Amino acid sequence: MGSARRGRASRVRRGSALALTWAAAAGFSGAVTAQNSPLEVELEGGAAWQSYNDVEIPNDGTATRFSLSDLAGAGPWAAGRVYVTWHLSERHGVRLLLAPFSLTETGAAAGPLSFAGASYTGGAPLDATYTFNSYRLSYRWRFHSGDRTTAWLGLTAKVRDASIRLVQGSTTSRKDDLGFVPLLHLAGDWRPGSRWSVSFDADALAGGPGRAVDASLKLGYDLDHRWSIRAGYRTLEGGADVDPVYSFAWLHYAVASVVWRW
Repeated sequence: MGSARRGRASRVRRGSALALTWAAAAGFSGAVTAQNSPLEVELEGGAAWQSYNDVEIPNDGTATRFSLSDLAGAGPWAAGRVYVTWHLSERHGVRLLLAPFSLTETGAAAGPLSFAGASYTGGAPLDATYTFNSYRLSYRWRFHSGDRTTAWLGLTAKVRDASIRLVQGSTTSRKDDLGFVPLLHLAGDWRPGSRWSVSFDADALAGGPGRAVDASLKLGYDLDHRWSIRAGYRTLEGGADVDPVYSFAWLHYAVASVVWRW
């Protein structure tokens, strides 16, 4: 009798341990799958505002340094981007970013304005278009992986496709700027719970005649092992002070995104 009771008790304990194991696996499946999925796509959208956007073209004393934020206003404007990340192995990955952005507004300069070889009258309606499209390819190395934290370090190759255009009546001028910018990449995730996450992501570099910073902080929630939602704040700041152009802008974004993993 005693031996039979001990056998039944042992089977109950093994069954309970197995049930707890399955429950823990189900509870943490979102976190495990998120780290092991080879492909991740994130669609981000939101609203953008600008704190400043100062321009002088050319930057040689012959043009007027003026504020595009005073001319076009602070916003908001619609903004969006898409990330595609390939996890090549447990510690290595590459990421592609497509981030178009453009605004067109009508304002009036406080006084006469000279831009890109053309002159504009102050106090009269003036159409301003500002475009800043960013395309990036990043290599990421996961240098830390803990129970709740993950951190990545890498390099980003950025192609900047920027343009500023002014139109007043029959007078128009523009400056296009297509160039390559190398950046440092840093990202990290903290998981306070099985489904919740806090993620930081940045591409940035400063030095010489210019700088560039694109950083975000988001709160995320795993709907299941394939889908997640995130929301947070993004800041984009930078520019260049060289002979052809002086241009520095600071934009702020309220963003939300959907993440799909395969």
